[in-house]
Amino acid sequence: MKLYTKPKVLFAISFLFLAGCTVPGSHISLDNEETNQQESTETQVNVYALTPESISQFKKPEIQSTANNALEQEIQRYEYRVGVGDVLNITIWDHPELTIPAGSYRSSAESGNWVHSDGTIFYPYIGVVKVADKSVREIRADIAMRLSQFIEAPQVDVNLAAFRSQKVYVTGEVNKSGVLPITNIPLTLLDAVNQSGGITEDAAWQQMALTRDGQTEQISLYGLMQQGDLTQNRLLREGDILHIPRNDDQKVFVLGEVNDPQMLKIDRVGMSLTEALAEVGGINEYQADATGVFVIRSTPQAEGEAIANVYQLDVSEATALALGTEFELQPYDVVYVTAAPLSRWNRVIAQLLPTITGFNNLTEGVNRVRSW
Repeated sequence: MKLYTKPKVLFAISFLFLAGCTVPGSHISLDNEETNQQESTETQVNVYALTPESISQFKKPEIQSTANNALEQEIQRYEYRVGVGDVLNITIWDHPELTIPAGSYRSSAESGNWVHSDGTIFYPYIGVVKVADKSVREIRADIAMRLSQFIEAPQVDVNLAAFRSQKVYVTGEVNKSGVLPITNIPLTLLDAVNQSGGITEDAAWQQMALTRDGQTEQISLYGLMQQGDLTQNRLLREGDILHIPRNDDQKVFVLGEVNDPQMLKIDRVGMSLTEALAEVGGINEYQADATGVFVIRSTPQAEGEAIANVYQLDVSEATALALGTEFELQPYDVVYVTAAPLSRWNRVIAQLLPTITGFNNLTEGVNRVRSW
């Protein structure tokens, strides 16, 4: 159901609201019905009543412990590909003249074969060998084949002395942000978080971002680490960026006729509408109208589309608070408790519109900063 309002003619909301649905206790004159239909609209609002029949469509799917068979198969098939900057150790058994010993003062990384910028190494007898983008098995087979012209049945061993060509970057709210190398041991997202010392107290558990090839995917660490949803895990690749933001924007605003209006922070397990009302001491029983508990949620604004969804809960009966426990709040939601009876929608919408517009601009600004 969609409501259309215009600041100069807020009384128009009465007719349009009644035309879309029936609200208990609505007593509104329709004298201006013809005028309202002819008015052009500038601001649009969707209004939804939270009832036992409708609450299920607004509930978030519950996170279940789920295996990730696709990831397991990807890990089983994983094979490291040599890149520029890596260092190879090449051993030809029974031919020490072709194997440079590390000695007492040189590590294998210092004495090994560096992969040059053109993706090659130089090896005695056979000269330049292309090794970039090859696995150690492929390199071993290539060197053995080429050495067979000089050595009978050469026994060749190739391994990585240093992994320097491929990296992933972990930033944000981890205890040790920085660069992690990709090695011959598969590196998953969960591995990267653990190797970075875990997350801090200020981490946003629901908003971890994985950026790959210019595309960003949002991942729930809460689902992965707390609920065992392994479908959130990923096998990391060269150049991946993991960013765990602060929970600064995990906030909701509880305003209007409540005992202690304030901003609340959503914790890692989330926050329901009933929890938010409880945090502020409940509604003001002397001034609030129990039929008018609203959640205002801004939407991406496009021409002709709603600037916000407004969810209305009637808590005149205490049992309605059970419905509120099933309605999860989202960052930058505004919980607004009005003093106006539900039948006086012109006053209610007049109170809500500045809040909707202000927080819509705020969330748009936050999204622009994130995208930047």
